[in-house]
Amino acid sequence: MAALARWCVRRRLIAVLFWLLTLAGAAAAASVAGTAYSNDYEVPGTESDRAAQLLERGFPDLGGDSGTVVWHTAAGTVRAADVEQTMTRTLDRIGDLPGVASVTGPYDGRDAGRISEDGRTAYATVAFADRAEDITESEARALVDTAEAAETDGLRVELGGGAVGLTEPAGGHLAEAVGVAVAAVVLFLAFGSLAASLLPIATALVGAGTAYAGIALLGHAMTVADFAPMLGMLIGLGVGIDYALFIVTRHRRGLKRGLGVTEAAAEAVATTGRAVVFAGATVCIALLGMLILRLNFLNGVAVAAALTVVLTVAASVTLLPALLSLIGMRALSRRERHRLAQHGPEPELPTGLAARWSALVERRPKALGALALTVVAVLALPTLGLRLGTSDQGNDPRTSTTRQAYDLLADGFGPGVNGPLTLVTEVGGAEDRLVLDNLDRTLRATEGVASVTPVTYSSGGDTAHLTLVPESAPQAQATSDLVDRLRAEVLPRAEAGTSLDVQVGGVTAGYDDFADVIVGKLPAFVGVVVGLGCLLLLLAFRSVGIPLKAAAMNVAAVAAAFGVVVAIFQWGWGSEPLGLGSAGPIEPFLPVIMVSVLFGLSMDYQVFLVSRMYEEWLETGDNRRAVRVGLAETSRVINSAAVIMISVFLAFVLSGDRVIAMFGIALAAAVALDAFVLRTLLVPALMHLLGGANWWLPRRLDRWLPRISIEAPECRAAHERLATKTDAGVADVLAKEGRQRDVRDTTG
Repeated sequence: MAALARWCVRRRLIAVLFWLLTLAGAAAAASVAGTAYSNDYEVPGTESDRAAQLLERGFPDLGGDSGTVVWHTAAGTVRAADVEQTMTRTLDRIGDLPGVASVTGPYDGRDAGRISEDGRTAYATVAFADRAEDITESEARALVDTAEAAETDGLRVELGGGAVGLTEPAGGHLAEAVGVAVAAVVLFLAFGSLAASLLPIATALVGAGTAYAGIALLGHAMTVADFAPMLGMLIGLGVGIDYALFIVTRHRRGLKRGLGVTEAAAEAVATTGRAVVFAGATVCIALLGMLILRLNFLNGVAVAAALTVVLTVAASVTLLPALLSLIGMRALSRRERHRLAQHGPEPELPTGLAARWSALVERRPKALGALALTVVAVLALPTLGLRLGTSDQGNDPRTSTTRQAYDLLADGFGPGVNGPLTLVTEVGGAEDRLVLDNLDRTLRATEGVASVTPVTYSSGGDTAHLTLVPESAPQAQATSDLVDRLRAEVLPRAEAGTSLDVQVGGVTAGYDDFADVIVGKLPAFVGVVVGLGCLLLLLAFRSVGIPLKAAAMNVAAVAAAFGVVVAIFQWGWGSEPLGLGSAGPIEPFLPVIMVSVLFGLSMDYQVFLVSRMYEEWLETGDNRRAVRVGLAETSRVINSAAVIMISVFLAFVLSGDRVIAMFGIALAAAVALDAFVLRTLLVPALMHLLGGANWWLPRRLDRWLPRISIEAPECRAAHERLATKTDAGVADVLAKEGRQRDVRDTTG
């Protein structure tokens, strides 16, 4: 690592140009290739997947995506002659648009159910020839423009459907801009140097920006969700700025000890840079753990997020040292440079709040540990009520046409019309046809069913389908209960004595199946991710207790973060004021992605905190000193990094995307809890209570395990020689802080 840093410093222009050309090339390639994102939630082998395959095989015309055109009159009815003539012409024009397979409206006499009871709202269904991921924005824009051209003062037209969502204005990059601005302020306050505060941001932007373009290209090779680029940017900015912050902090410390710019940069990369690589590897392992679930939808998200982490780590250990050499001594503030010139190198002692906090934790480990556990338990309680399901266009911004269409349909026809269920089956003979012809009457008598269409047979007569509209909204628990009731009770009774095997599909059924598969695989997935993370920590710190505590802390952080998400998004505590829509279930893929991301990010702070404690333990063999010094020296930089990461994550709430907002709030909550409660309170408290047992490892296991080091031995030896004075000063300061506190406690 030191050799790599020296090469980047000596050839800094080459290193900087390489990254800039890589960023420009990836962006240009992504611009030329375009995007090909796909939200494919289908899980092979589930009932909803079998229903989709049957429908596509028996009714090829229904295999594409569908949209909805909704119109509403403030006065009169949609049956008025002028309204009917206007909308009939409009629907005819829509039917002639490229990519549109068919249009089914309310005025042809075949489906009067498309007009509301009060006569003021009507809708038509637009069937596309292709699936949503294959529909171009220009085709969707032509539909929107043609429909909206029919609007008059008394006639309102809105559109819904996945394709129409392509035309909605994107939130731009406001979230990223706000997050970066807040990070810049925090960095400037921490460093006092404008040049030093800009370097972590520049490094993160280059790494995350390259990954953003790379994810767009990745979408052409595998299934990548449309939120993956934004998620990658969220993770990339957060970890990229933090990783660079740790390296710049170590570099500045080297300059203050009298090292030259090249030597300080080389030592920073060889020491903290190794910890960055190790931490990044744990994040990637946690993310790639999603591959064991064998779900195409999550595979793309895992690879995209891991690609972002790899590139941000690479930028931190190559681009950053080159930039550090370019700014030279300006990495220090003017005051720090002046002091260094006048007084020479001085030890940087952890004084003030960091030292006092470390001494307090050492004296009150039981009380503070109990307080931390209480906070975690309270935040995690809502997780017990977690309900997985789907959000829909009812959660879009109120000003969007998709949300307006959703609300008009719900008001005019009931909420269930926004998420109908599709029942599909193969047909064997006359007896099957007789049962199917009477099935709609049976279904109408079922609790929770608003309406059912008559059965429709394929041209060959071997496949049939009908559409069922629930009384409740697609994301309501009542709709999921209806799906279960149809599958377990209603349909099996109707199929008795026939060869029918009716499959229930549709949006809610598909999401429920997706959630069931994920929940079933979640224990094995969590076990693999936690096990691999523990193995890495076992190899790095050669201790049984450190990995076990880390695993427990990570699970606690995940549980508490989910508690916050449930309270805001599922219970609706503040979701509307934040512009995140009404209360609803949590996306079924969120637990898996969040477990991966949060487990990886939690490992970061564990590595940076415990690595300094481990270094002190190897030098002194004194557990109390190791924990005290390690916490005092790392808590300030960990807290600064946490404030930056929290700011970046919370800024993504401004994206206007409910899924991204869930990720942002969950990650921000987890990082806040991790940095301010777990790593700087509960972990050191437990380590004080456990004493030397923290570092216990069976001798036989010690002989078998390969030896790896987060910090290079040669750099570590140099650091020991240069930091002898510093370490002694640290011990004196902390001891003094502890004695003063003891005196105050006694006299108080």
